[in-house]
Formats: sequence, C-alpha cells, structure tokens
Amino acid sequence: MMDGDLLPPAILQHKAVVHVRQSTPAQVEFNTESRRRQYELVEIARRRGFRTVDVTCDDLGRSASGMVARPGFEKLVAALCAGEVGAMLCFDAARLARNGRDWHHLLELRGLVEAHVIDLDGIYDPCLPNDRLLLGMKGSISEFELGVIRARMLDAARAKARRGELRISVPIGYIWHREVGLGLDPDFRLQQVIRLVFERFRQLGSARQAHLSLAAEGVFFPRPSDGKRLTSFDWTAIRYRNVIGLLKNPFYAGAYVYGKSEKRIELVDGRARKTYGHGKPPEAWDVLIHDHHAAYIDWAEYERNQMLLAANAYGRAGGQKSGRGGRALLAGMLTCGRCGRGLAVAYAGAPPGRPTYRCDRPNLMLGLPRCLSFGGSRVDAAIASEILPVVEPMAVEAALEAERMHREGEAERRRMAELDLQQSEYDASLAERRYAACDPENRLIAAQLEKHWEAALRRVEACRARLAATDTPDPTAPMPDFEGLAADLSAA
Repeated sequence: MMDGDLLPPAILQHKAVVHVRQSTPAQVEFNTESRRRQYELVEIARRRGFRTVDVTCDDLGRSASGMVARPGFEKLVAALCAGEVGAMLCFDAARLARNGRDWHHLLELRGLVEAHVIDLDGIYDPCLPNDRLLLGMKGSISEFELGVIRARMLDAARAKARRGELRISVPIGYIWHREVGLGLDPDFRLQQVIRLVFERFRQLGSARQAHLSLAAEGVFFPRPSDGKRLTSFDWTAIRYRNVIGLLKNPFYAGAYVYGKSEKRIELVDGRARKTYGHGKPPEAWDVLIHDHHAAYIDWAEYERNQMLLAANAYGRAGGQKSGRGGRALLAGMLTCGRCGRGLAVAYAGAPPGRPTYRCDRPNLMLGLPRCLSFGGSRVDAAIASEILPVVEPMAVEAALEAERMHREGEAERRRMAELDLQQSEYDASLAERRYAACDPENRLIAAQLEKHWEAALRRVEACRARLAATDTPDPTAPMPDFEGLAADLSAA
C-alpha cells in the first residue's frame, strides 16, 4: 500500500473510474447513505489529481457473487483492457467482486496495465508484491464472508421455519396477524370464493370442468393489486390457473410448508447462473407442519385432490381417459390386448353414429396393420345389461342427491352474487366520497375521480343484473318425483 497522497504522473494522465454498487434492489431503495458515500469518491478522485472521472452505476441492485450478469463490471474490464483506466475507486476494494474468478481476473488485468486501486483505506499498486498479496487476501476474505453470511441466514430461516414462525409469503385467503400469527383473511367474500372452488372440484372431480362451471356462472376471483402485500385486490373473471393454484397449494389444508422449491445452478457462457422455482416432491420438502393454521379443507382431502389431479393428466401413462361426448359407453376405458394402447372410437355405418372400437395407433405411426377393430353396439348393450340391475336400486337416491346439490349450488351462486353486489356498492360509495371531497376547480383530479365513480356505478348495475338473474331458492319447495326413474332406468 502506497504512502502519501501523491500518485505517479503517468497514472494521472488516464481516467479514474468510480464503481458504485449495491447488492439488492432493497438496498438501492432504502440504504441511500451507502450510495451517497460511494458517489463522494468522485471528489476524492479529483483531489488525488485526476482530471477525468467516470462513474459506473450499472451494477446497482446486482450481487457481486458471480451468479448474475453485471454490465458495469464488464464495462470496467473492457476499459482496463483498452488501457484507459489509471485507477479504480470503490468504497471497499473487495466490493468490486465477491467471487474468486472475477476478483483474481480483475487483479491480473490491473497488474498488466498498472492501474491502481483506491478505497477508504489507501492506495494499492497491483504491480507491488505486498499490495498484490493484500488485495488477494481481501478478495478471498470477501468471498468467504459472503458464504458465511449466506449460510448463517439460511440456517436461521430454516430453524425458524421448523417452528412454523417464519413469516413467508402466503397465498390468497390468508394473512399474517401481528399477534396470533397466520390466520384466515377476514374478507368473507374472499373466503367464500375459495370454498366454492374446492366444493366445485369436489362435485366434478376435474380442475378444468370446475373452472368451466365457475366461469359459466360469472364467478370472479381476487387478483392482488399491490404486489405481494396482499392487502388490496382487483376482482376479475376466474382463470384456470386460479383453480389449479388453489387445489395444489397445501397451505389451504392447514399445512405450513417451507422449501417446496429449489434453485439450480447451470453454466451459461462460462458463468454460473441460478434459476429458482423448481418444484420438489412432497417427501423432499424442508418443513411440513400439519394443522398449523385454520384450513379450508383437511389434509386427507388435499391428498385425494392431488391423486385425482395426477390421474386426470391426459398425456400421462396410467391416467384416466374420459369420453369426448360421443355415444360410445366405454370410450376411454378400453386398452388393446396386443400393444397396450388405448382404443379409439370411430362412428360410422348404419344406423349413423354406430360406434366402432379400434386400435389404429400402429397404423398411423408406423404404417403397420391395425391391431384390432370391432363394433361397439353389442358390447355396449352387454355391459349396460350388467350395470343397470346393479345401479337401479340407487337411481332414486342418486337423483335426489343430484337435486340437493343443484339447489345448494343455486343458493351458493346467489350468495356470491349478493357479496359481489355488496362490495361493488361499497366501492361506488367510496368513489362518490372521494369525488365529493375533491376541489371542483382542480379539473384534472376531479375528472379522473368522476370516471372512477362512473365505472363503479356501472359495476353496481352489472352486479344487480347478475343477482336478478339468479333465482331465489325456496327451501320449502318439494323435491321432484323421481320414482319413475327407477322404474325405467334404461330409457332414462
């Protein structure tokens, strides 16, 4: 390390580069004092005698661990190779890189072009053995320090998660209470739509059919409007990803889960790159605590849902295959005894629409003869003759259960429509109060608030129309007469 404040004149003829960096976007937003002190290095460079001082701030919010691209660092290396840099200034010399590969590469380049390093501790000349040793030790200590800090933080987070106290991000329908911890969101409308999704899947047994049913009824689902804070929502038409996200999330079964996904490291252009969000099987989750908080469904139902979703996967071997709306009774249920593939159904012949079961996959893919082909009318009739005597005693009971579920669904739809209307009326009232509190002379603000109020009123009218279209259920109305159904089940 050089003594005194004087630099060789040959160094001062080149430019000085001030490298400003903070590791995360949160540090950029909140740690403003650190950034201010780094920018003060420009004045220090001028006092040292440099006439030209450049500032590289492209690495703000980027870690120096070597796992992310750093355009500012790349520009610095390019300037070094071009011989344009006489000195590099940074808050701490080791902050230029926190991984051995980048640090020692940069140290080697500085020694070749005789560029000095200046930080708050002094001036370093990489051409001098002692300074080179000191800089190498600083880089190694910085890399080691980063690894120790990361390991300690992860160990502390896992220890807290094992107690179920780590406040991780939770899905819609839950919030962290300051005193009691994790609990249900107090918004009753939000709770109702989540329970409605689980109930509809329980009835239909298919995530897609549940979504189609809810979408046909005009059900809305909350979408966070404030990022991950989950304190305000915009209600939009329900999507398939909303349904499948609820069904696959163990939090709704009262389970506290930590470590469901993992990061993976791969080499890209000679550098390590991390990718996140790779799911792990349940047996590999880091933490799983049952009955940790209030649940929308129990754990047994959650496991049944996962098994059913896996079985419903159409392209997966062993998955259930459903008919596509044709008249064939056994569509999607038969497999070829020769090759093991599922039999397809074709409709042809006289009368029109007579089903034919056949295995034509080898013919289509390999040009080989079909494994088999046979008419389906006699097979369907034989199967029906065996099934009807078994299910006939349960026909009335099944019809009554279907009618009961239909009535419950109608009541639930009306309840959801009432909640939607209640929320839209509140939003309209709030928009009206905001408009009334605005200075009418400020037309820029008043016009915008007036538009929001009009949009809220239109939503109120739409909710009222949807509620009016919903029939009011009459719990005292008698059940339809299903006795004739059991008497002639085959015709039904």
